[in-house]
Amino acid sequence: MTKISPEVEIKMPMEAVPPVSADVSFISNSFPKYKLGADNQVVEEPVQGNQGPSLKDVIDEEASNLYDQHKRISVRDLASKFDKNLAAAAKLSNEAKLREVASLEGHVLLKKLRDALESLRGRFAGINKEDVEKAIAMVEALAVKLTQNEGELIQEKFEVKKLANFLKQASEDAKKLVNQEKSFACAEIESARAVVLRIGEALEEQEKVSQASKPKDVDGLVEEVQEARRIKLLHQPFKVMAMEYELRALRDQIREKSIFSIKLQKELTMTKMSEENKYQLYKLGGSEVLGSYLRVQPCSDEVPQISKCSFQWYRLSSEGSWREVISGANRSIYAPDPSDVGRILQVDVVSNGKKLTLSTNPIQTVSGLGSHVDTLLRKSNTDFNVVISQMNGKDHSSHSTHSFGVGRMRMKLCRGWITKAREIYSPSMQLCGVRGDASNAAKTLFWQARKGLSFVLTFESERDRNAAIMVARKHALDCNVVLAGPDDLV
Repeated sequence: MTKISPEVEIKMPMEAVPPVSADVSFISNSFPKYKLGADNQVVEEPVQGNQGPSLKDVIDEEASNLYDQHKRISVRDLASKFDKNLAAAAKLSNEAKLREVASLEGHVLLKKLRDALESLRGRFAGINKEDVEKAIAMVEALAVKLTQNEGELIQEKFEVKKLANFLKQASEDAKKLVNQEKSFACAEIESARAVVLRIGEALEEQEKVSQASKPKDVDGLVEEVQEARRIKLLHQPFKVMAMEYELRALRDQIREKSIFSIKLQKELTMTKMSEENKYQLYKLGGSEVLGSYLRVQPCSDEVPQISKCSFQWYRLSSEGSWREVISGANRSIYAPDPSDVGRILQVDVVSNGKKLTLSTNPIQTVSGLGSHVDTLLRKSNTDFNVVISQMNGKDHSSHSTHSFGVGRMRMKLCRGWITKAREIYSPSMQLCGVRGDASNAAKTLFWQARKGLSFVLTFESERDRNAAIMVARKHALDCNVVLAGPDDLV
């Protein structure tokens, strides 16, 4: 604390400063650094290095943890946490005691330092005396600050003691809850054991009663199940795998037999239908292939003429259990639609108040049509040459060639720059083979672009007509629209 000028060198005798007692202990290895601020206030410089959290922060953290622990369901965990917190509170109390001892030692040290400075003040004069007085003022300010710190320490000690008492009481309450829950759990376990014993006795009695009435095959199945369980318990998965393969093979055989049975039933139904048709007055003429047409023909000249009969065509389901009315197909001629492939067609002929049903074999597809359709589906748009036969149910006078475009998003009918219709795929759109009495039924289709606008279009060939229907339905399905005929079940 002595100011030394370059011109004057003052040597202080060693015996002038009284020695510090040897029993004084310091918390740190170095004396804290202070400096004078405004109005001679002592300001402690921040100490560099890692310091632990303050006692207030520790208390806040423990209180927060205690609040979280109140929300937990496990009483055992809560008791364990209370014990840990109680140990932490005891540790904090010990630290507070150490800090109290250190504070007492600080007072002793400051008092001895002040006495030493007082003895020096009488020996110096001038600037050195002022420095000594300034040092004495700083020591007094440090004593005041140390007294303030002692007050804070006493308050923290009180809070720690309060927290320790609270944690101790909470720990005792938690232990009581643990013992109570343990007794409840033991009672429930004993009750469950009694229930299990009663169920076991009932099962044994039931097993004794059922053993006399069980057939031998049930015993064999039970033995197989027990053997399978034993294999799994013995960690032999290859045997279980072999049994699974056998079961899979049995399922495949059952599936094949069921398919063969359904096929036999269909053949038997077709045979019965053909035998019934032998003695009927009318028959179906034409090829039962997509791209041709079917016609009801009389078997003799004695039966009523076709013009005096009424007709209705039906499409049977794949299982043959029910049939669907083909709306609009009420003529003696019907050209199969691509949706009729693999299905059986029937026609009811009503003559003189009597109804006669004629049936076909499953409609076959044309070879090469599938690959042709796949080729067209790779294009974004496909154009077909057509002639408008009817428009909105009325015959069309012009027989000029038009272009019928089937695209991925829409369908268009135009002639050069003149557009008759251009519509995107929508639920109101309909497309199917013609179902009326047309001259070229196998080459003609019905297209309803929207409500109030419909066309009957005739293609150059049967292949183009069927390909146009299949491509349009595939593009419409990609747009979540199902294209079908009027009143068709979709």
